[in-house]
This record gives sequence, structure tokens and C-alpha cells, in this order.
Amino acid sequence: MVRTVENILQKKYIAKDDIMMLLALKKAGSEELFKRAHDLKTAMVGRKVFFRGLIEYSNICTKNCFYCGIRMDNGRYQRYTLSDEEVLEAARYASDNNFASIVIQSGEQSSKAFSNSIENLLRKIHSATNSSLHITLSLGEQTEETYKRWYSAGAHRYLLRIEVSNPALYAKLHPADQRHTHLARLASLSLLRKSGFQVGTGVMIGLPFQTMADLADDLCFFRDFDIDMVGMGPYIEHEDTPLWEYRNLIPSAAERVQLSIKMVAILRIIMPDINIAATTAMQTLDPRGREQAIYAGANVIMPNLTPVKYRDNYLLYENKPNVKDEPEETRIALEKHIRAAGDEIGYGEWGDSRHFINRE
Repeated sequence: MVRTVENILQKKYIAKDDIMMLLALKKAGSEELFKRAHDLKTAMVGRKVFFRGLIEYSNICTKNCFYCGIRMDNGRYQRYTLSDEEVLEAARYASDNNFASIVIQSGEQSSKAFSNSIENLLRKIHSATNSSLHITLSLGEQTEETYKRWYSAGAHRYLLRIEVSNPALYAKLHPADQRHTHLARLASLSLLRKSGFQVGTGVMIGLPFQTMADLADDLCFFRDFDIDMVGMGPYIEHEDTPLWEYRNLIPSAAERVQLSIKMVAILRIIMPDINIAATTAMQTLDPRGREQAIYAGANVIMPNLTPVKYRDNYLLYENKPNVKDEPEETRIALEKHIRAAGDEIGYGEWGDSRHFINRE
């Protein structure tokens, strides 16, 4: 039988070769895929998009990943760590404006002092907001003890992006040392699940050396690992990174955006009840990128609540949008994107992963 988009989408289990065919669809042929993902999202998680107020806590990082602007060896940025009061102010804004969730993100650090600071900060946030916020952490690889302490202190979700699931490609994107191993990344994801978190991960799309088979494997990895939430988006080059040298190997901006939207749509189809983010990187390359992702299956968006004066020093990639916008400006703009996609904002709702709830 000749494979068509229609008969692939009717399958209960979509295999890797079928995923590769869907990823290869041209823009004009992707509408059926996007419509199927849109309908599944409506049926399985509804038409609400949940805000996660993003707080970029620190740009200090002990890692040297070849793609990242805040890598340890990049001397361009002034390093900072927010004060507790600055974090609490952002958390109060999220609580007062019914966001119901925040994300605390940082460069990767694993010292005892860092671990203690985050634990104390979590307790302060819950005290200051009457535990009205669900808190997601995105703070890199830690010990099992640290994960458990943070969970006990009131963090509920954890995002640890693998960036690529292929170990050989991972090795091309990271230094060859014990601080940057693929096995350690996978082990940390397992520890997070063991510690009770809703577990999230994600990948970059359109990297140098990346193949369509790699991207299909990424989607299969999410399914096989039984991930609860995913944040993924197009790779965007940064001139202060080693990977800048290979920028001629990446697809065009338009191709990376379309590939990212297809990844969102396919993931919604193969894992219909998880949370999927419409990431900032999509909007960086296309003003309507987030809107397209929401239509094709995304149901989470992260308004930036970091104090504006720090944002120029937290550029993981170039041309990040809205770095000068105050939180209220960002909220209003994102509301427009969400409504333009035909959805509404789940104000006052934690928006936990239904996949996680169903498993529990």
C-alpha cells in the first residue's frame, strides 16, 4: 500500500519511518498534519494555553556547550544572579496576574550553596504567594538528593532538555569531558521521574550535522521515555559559540520554523495528552511562529518576567525578541498571539500535564 499522510495519521502507532515521511512534507502538504494535531489537542487537552512566567535566575554556568551563548568560556556577558527579592517580585506579579505557574531557569550550577539557595527561594516564593503558584525548575543536572530537596520545598515540574537524543550528535555539540556526557543527561531525567517531578525535556531543531532521522529519533525518545512535557524549537546560531563556524550547514530560518511546527504537530499526535510549549525561538525566526505552534498542538507559553536590566546578559542565542519589554507588554502581546490562534489563556489554572495525571 502506498503511504499517504491520511493513512499514516490513522495508525494507532506511528513508527520512525512514518515520522520521517511527515517531517519531510513540504509546507503546502503539511495542512492535513496540522489539522489532525489541532483536532487532537482540542479533544485531549482543550483549547487553553497556560502561562509559565519565566524568571532567568542566573547566567552563571559551569558548562561549555558549543551552541549556547552563556557557556562558561564566553566572556561577552556580565554574569549575574537575581536577588531573592527580585525573584519574589516577579513571582508576585505572576500570582497577582493569575498566571498560576512560573519557571525558574538558570545556567547549570551544582554547588551546595546553589542548591541551598534554590531550596530557600522555593519556600520564600510559596510563603509570599500563599502557594498559589506551581513552580517549574530548569536548573540542569543535579544529584538525586538535590532533586528531592527541591521537590520537597515546593517545585512540581522540571525541564531538562537533552537537546539531541543521538549520542554521536550530542558528542559533536559538547566538550569531550565528564561534565558533558549524554549518559549523565539521561540519568538525570530518570532521577527526576524517581523524585516525583512532572518531567520535561526538549531538543533543538535544524542543528548542524542533524539529520531527519535524528529528529524522528528525538520524537520517539519522548514517547519511549514517557515524557510529561516538552519544550523544543529551532536552533538559532550565536556568533560567540564554537558552532557558529558551521552556520552554513543549517537550514534557512523559514525551513527551521516549519520543521519545528511539524515536530510540535507530530508530537501532539503521538503523545496527545502531554504539555507542549510554543517556544520563544519560534517567534525569533517568525513573528507568527508561536501562533502557528499553538494551532498545531502547543498549549504552554512562557512570558518573560526577568527584570529587563538583566535580559541582555541572558541570550542563549542571537536576536531574542522582547528583551526590552516589561512583563505587562509581554502579557498583552502573547494574549494577542493566543487569541489569533483561536485559543484562550488558562488564567488561574496550574495546567498540569494530563499525561502525568493519567499515569499517576
